[in-house]
Amino acid sequence: MSYDAPEDNRAWSEMMGFDFPLLSDPDHAMERAQGVEREPDDRRFGWPQRATYLVDPEGMVRRAYLVTDNATHAGEVLTDLRSLREE
Repeated sequence: MSYDAPEDNRAWSEMMGFDFPLLSDPDHAMERAQGVEREPDDRRFGWPQRATYLVDPEGMVRRAYLVTDNATHAGEVLTDLRSLREE
């Protein structure tokens, strides 16, 4: 998901050969709803933070993560995914 327009994400996805759509959040609504928007006084306010979302089969966002440590992030998400599958 990025702040880019849907048509820009679609073009980039096609260029990269992705077989899935990329989501757009040009008004930052999703970012705000998940509590991962940068503070207005952050010098990088107009840039999205790196975040990961666990989305269930019904399309509900179950967890949101700020990516703060690339070395441990994937493991944390996979652990939570396994836990959600057991619910």
